[in-house]
Amino acid sequence: MNTAFYNKNNFHNHTFCIFKEVSIQTITNLKLHYKSKSGSSYYFVEEGVYRLSNHWGRAANCRWRLVTTTTQQKVNNDSQAKLGFAKWTDFHRDNEVEKLYFIAANYVEQTVQFFHKENENYTPTAILRTATETAKHIKQIRILFHETSWANYLKESNIAILRKEIIQKLIESEISFQEIRREYL
Repeated sequence: MNTAFYNKNNFHNHTFCIFKEVSIQTITNLKLHYKSKSGSSYYFVEEGVYRLSNHWGRAANCRWRLVTTTTQQKVNNDSQAKLGFAKWTDFHRDNEVEKLYFIAANYVEQTVQFFHKENENYTPTAILRTATETAKHIKQIRILFHETSWANYLKESNIAILRKEIIQKLIESEISFQEIRREYL
């Protein structure tokens, strides 16, 4: 549960948020309230904020991700500006020391994302990690999804089964990839 209350005065201060892409026509009749040095435009409404930007991911001291309507994928440093909306209740605290994040993998699309522990989809089986630990695990999981050399010399011949088992262990335990890999030698 989101215990902090965010609004137009503090949403930009060390927060994590997942914005949802909306049509650019949504802001046609809205007043621009703020334009950042990096060129992002902000439109405040009672329920939340619209952000028009060509960069998502790290934004100053925040982690803001955009989920697009067409592919449901993260947009990162795309040159085309996209409009996202987030409710004030979608913002959560962010810092480098607390274990605030969990990882979720999509085995069909072979993608991996991180979410804040206050996300409604959090399950206690997923280990909470700091932002740095989360980034390291995501990097390892992406390698597991997109490369196969890590599976050389392992007992299991079905790489899809092996991949899923190893990724699940990375998400649900504190065991390193090297330790998990040794189990399959």
